Amino acid sequence: MYIAVDAMGGDYAPGAVVEGAVSASREYGIEVLLVGNRDRILHELERVRAKESSLLSIQHATETISMSDSPTAAMRNKRDSSLHVAFNHVKSGNAGAVVSAGNSGAVLALAITSLGRLKGVERPAIVTVLPTLGQRACLIDSGANVECKPQHLVQFAIMGEVYARVVRGIRYPRIGVLSNGEEDSKGTEATRVAHEILGKLSLNYIGYIEGRDLNSGKVDVIVTDGFTGNVALKTMEGFYDFLHAQLRSLFTANWQGKLAYLLLRRSFADLRASLDTDEIGGAPLLGTKGLPIIAHGASSPKAIKNAIRLADESVRRGVNDQIIANLHALPETAFLTAEIKRGGRTLWTHIRDRFRHRDGHGPESPPDRHPSARADTPEFDTHRQPAPASHQRPNGHAGQEPTGSTDQTIGFAQSNSGHTPDQKEEEHHK
Repeated sequence: MYIAVDAMGGDYAPGAVVEGAVSASREYGIEVLLVGNRDRILHELERVRAKESSLLSIQHATETISMSDSPTAAMRNKRDSSLHVAFNHVKSGNAGAVVSAGNSGAVLALAITSLGRLKGVERPAIVTVLPTLGQRACLIDSGANVECKPQHLVQFAIMGEVYARVVRGIRYPRIGVLSNGEEDSKGTEATRVAHEILGKLSLNYIGYIEGRDLNSGKVDVIVTDGFTGNVALKTMEGFYDFLHAQLRSLFTANWQGKLAYLLLRRSFADLRASLDTDEIGGAPLLGTKGLPIIAHGASSPKAIKNAIRLADESVRRGVNDQIIANLHALPETAFLTAEIKRGGRTLWTHIRDRFRHRDGHGPESPPDRHPSARADTPEFDTHRQPAPASHQRPNGHAGQEPTGSTDQTIGFAQSNSGHTPDQKEEEHHK
């Protein structure tokens, strides 16, 4: 199946995009569909000594969505744009994903309107991979949603966990919610409710993290709203530029600085490689059909190549199917959120009654269980095995090993006391 590439999107399109697509098809054997002005694409193919083949096809499109175009206006008025045509190929089943370094707002708008959301997803979210002191971490959401409700943050955590596990190869991803402190009382109303719900799920959730923990390697998935995530991301980018300028000034000021640079040149090369965003390629938009990959506007051929590789891996490993399965195993978080805010009965009582009612059981009758189901969890806790003690709260140490089977779903974790929620409630009434 093809990966549809918006050949006209980006600051250096179509040159950098075509060159990156050629590299992806040659190095990884990926089928790439270049969408855009056919004559310009052929010219760029000739420049890099390539031509159309079974792995590299061209789909002509007469229009281009620029960075300055309004996403809504572009959707209405530029039906034959390279980006629109690329999404149409995914919608028809001819391609599995879209890669674009163009107008990110248009990518988001077209992904939702043309392809639609995955079943169970309320808000799609952008995942950006960040450098840390350990291996890289996933920040979700990094710009798609300015304001979020608690259930959106819970869904972001689930989608981020799937991505970190299935694509990044982390067996038990550590998850944290970005807040202004680690205490349970910190954060906004939305983060506090999401924090309470996430603590009850069989995820490797370690609790709140602060801004200083973003690059510490403390967690593998950082959950936040798109406004906060985008500000955090741009702050890191700005600090990197500041540090780069300061070091350049320091090492060129006098002969001592130049000598120091010569001595440290190899170490700085290793540091630069660890911070190289071109190795990542792009940021997936999770929660929509077709797995759009949003590449940076100034993407190099190397970045485009890796964005195409990322799209192909995500499709082949069934990221969307995993997201649907894990969200289907969750309770109705919108209902839970409303009840938690009202301070009614216990969270567990609402979960139990809601699911028994939905499945046709009375509020006091136990649900039918599969013979293999755990005795201490509701029916929707299926294939996922609880993380070993070294992977769970409160310490949150992760065993970051290559993943084996990725067919896992999320259920509810047993409480630390060893009692089930129903048992705890009965003891309370006694």
